[in-house]
Amino acid sequence: MIDGQPIRVGVLGCGTVGSALVHLVNDDASRLFERTGRLVEVTKVGVRNLSATRAVDLDGSVLTRDTQAMVIDPEIDIIVETIGGIEPARSLILAALRAGKPVITANKELVANCGSELFAAAAESGVDIFFEAAVAGGIPIMRALRESLAGERITKVMGIVNGTTNFILTKMTEEGAAYSEVLAEAQRLGYAEADPTADVEGFDAGAKTAIIASVAFGLNVVAGDVYQEGISRITPNDIEAAARLNHVIKLLAIAELPVSDTRRDEVAVRVHPAMVPNTHPLASVRDAFNAVFVNGEAVDDLMLYGRGAGGYPTASAMLGDLLVAAANLARGTSAGPIRLSPATIRPIDMTTSAFYLSLDVADQPGVLAAVATVFGQHEVSIRSMEQHGQGNGARITFITHAALEADVQSTLRDLRKLDAVRAVGAVIRVIGE
Repeated sequence: MIDGQPIRVGVLGCGTVGSALVHLVNDDASRLFERTGRLVEVTKVGVRNLSATRAVDLDGSVLTRDTQAMVIDPEIDIIVETIGGIEPARSLILAALRAGKPVITANKELVANCGSELFAAAAESGVDIFFEAAVAGGIPIMRALRESLAGERITKVMGIVNGTTNFILTKMTEEGAAYSEVLAEAQRLGYAEADPTADVEGFDAGAKTAIIASVAFGLNVVAGDVYQEGISRITPNDIEAAARLNHVIKLLAIAELPVSDTRRDEVAVRVHPAMVPNTHPLASVRDAFNAVFVNGEAVDDLMLYGRGAGGYPTASAMLGDLLVAAANLARGTSAGPIRLSPATIRPIDMTTSAFYLSLDVADQPGVLAAVATVFGQHEVSIRSMEQHGQGNGARITFITHAALEADVQSTLRDLRKLDAVRAVGAVIRVIGE
């Protein structure tokens, strides 16, 4: 590009995030100039409806419905995608990359499912693709993994990456409310969609986990590889049990390399509720905030914390990507390609965790011995046990030592066969001991 020429930006979409980004670019032009040495201007915004009411004032000449022409327009230098979904976002981003334009996106669904294709197209054209806002809103976890920790052998990334579920679990913990009540409140406040399935059943966090694993380990992990279990079955009784044990329940995203010197391509990726000790940094992450905990061989442990969603936090992360892409474009450089190797996904049955288990049993002699025998038969070691009277029965709760998931599931199967076991209640993994 010509020295001194403004860097011209095309934005796909002008919803909550797109309009916030345009605001940030327009309102902070002088600081952007100081950071890049060029004026940064939004010159085109691709939308479906030219007459819709928007949260930002735009000249009519800036708006266009012809997004295909926009992404290959030689008068536009960088494309920012905020429309979401797979198509047409995938086709538009690929067209922009093949036309030699850097791309910034917040599209977790797209990156989690088509990331390797996008990264290859960016590498072939020698341009940047950045997606900081696709994972944790305003938290710079992608830049930390791609740049600051590029020389680190990351062994595990664990975090709270969905604000809706963290808000719900915080309210249930602090107010004793039922899941359905808090979900309705989250929907009224705009934290949860009318159809909250993607959030509360773990699909949103699963997509983010796939992206984190891909970047942290250099392995091609897609959303469908991630084991997902949501929070819709968490009850006030589960919350109270966690509190008695000095734990809180969080929906955790976990990506880790199994301990092995022979398999560098194997990764375990999962999303599920977990009891977290009150002493763990993730236990204090409240409401709609997110946090990501990273473990590396040399750096040991570190945590990034902040707002994981919302128009302006997300737009802030995209603006950071935009500044880096603009500076690289002005210098004729790029951040370098993202190269992913094929991944072997470790099944959930082969992962290891401690567990919290709850059983309703008949209150009669020999029950505890029979239950303990089943645990022993499957080599699941009991760390602690509590028993509470329940009328003519009893509720027994256990926390196990770390055990193979398959062994715990076999234990539960055989416990259900015991005549004295009336019901198997909560089964929740315990993380962070």
